[in-house]
Amino acid sequence: MLARLQQAIVASLLLLAVAWGLGSRDLPGWVVLAGFLAIALAHAVFLALEFLLMHAINRHDPAARVGLVALARAWVAESVAAPRVFLWQQPFHSQRWPDRIPDGRPDQPGRRGVVFVHGFVCNRGLWNSWLRRLDGQARVFCAVNLEPVFGSIEDYVPLIDAAVHRVSQATGVPPLVVCHSMGGLAVRAWLRERQADARVAQVVTLGTPHGGTWLARLSFVANGSQMRQDSHWLAQLRRDEPAGRAALFTCYYSACDNIVFPASTAVLPGARHIPVPGVAHVAMVFEPTVIEQVLASLDAL
Repeated sequence: MLARLQQAIVASLLLLAVAWGLGSRDLPGWVVLAGFLAIALAHAVFLALEFLLMHAINRHDPAARVGLVALARAWVAESVAAPRVFLWQQPFHSQRWPDRIPDGRPDQPGRRGVVFVHGFVCNRGLWNSWLRRLDGQARVFCAVNLEPVFGSIEDYVPLIDAAVHRVSQATGVPPLVVCHSMGGLAVRAWLRERQADARVAQVVTLGTPHGGTWLARLSFVANGSQMRQDSHWLAQLRRDEPAGRAALFTCYYSACDNIVFPASTAVLPGARHIPVPGVAHVAMVFEPTVIEQVLASLDAL
């Protein structure tokens, strides 16, 4: 569903560019160029507003201290990463690397597999760079598509449960679960409902709003509302979790995260916390250091 929606957005942008090109033939060249740049870079302007808002909110967060130069670099990198994900990988290449689940008995018993859980308004195409690496290593993996796109986070529990079961069956050992953004909350909801702590080796979250995010107050869809800092859903999730569960988690977070802020909301009390300096929300998925650290941990778990 999401891939088709994003394909429609890409088609609309292309049609807009064609319409501008045909309708502006009698205008000065610099005006024509400015129009094309406006179409191509509108997302960067929107992201700039997010970064400015994030920077203002983070001033009250002791975990977030970042200079304007680092902020500008993060904005540029995010302006490149966002269209890569939302206009290319997710709409057109979400199935480029299908789940690698062997049939029958485990062909690599004891070799740990990976389950990937994406975040809000994303699909499995977000993980393509990770999936390519694991496919090249002939390692078992499964990447879910969380649907309905704007449903309750609890709607995703059966999808995660099935993915964990498939990977565990194929390897004979609990998987590593890697989550981006809202995906980390979906996994916490799954752990709560299924009491599944023993079924995972570790949960890694990248920019997950464990404490909610200020930006979610602008959302009125079900899962967006659940990610508000003061949401009843998050409060109940915290109350329901046993004290030791957080030890399963490793949380990567950034003071330049333009979606999850204040920055301290991306850490889970009792978990292992790893800062990713100068990296924004989507770009965190492509950060080489993060990828290397997480995948290197597979054989050590």
